[in-house]
Amino acid sequence: MSVMPLLGTLALLYAVLVIEIALKKPSSMWNMKKIRRFRNSLGEKRTEIFFYIWGAAFAILGIWLLIK
Repeated sequence: MSVMPLLGTLALLYAVLVIEIALKKPSSMWNMKKIRRFRNSLGEKRTEIFFYIWGAAFAILGIWLLIK
């Protein structure tokens, strides 16, 4: 078995997780120290946008690894 499809699948799962966190904003995750720092420096809306872009980037990476 090749490693690329496995990495692609993991990247897609990570992308779904990141986008789900941005959409639902679970308090246990959204109030973590690292995310609070993001929210303090970027603001609430820009932090959400960052999460969406980060998730999209990993989705693209995952698809690329799957078709490679």
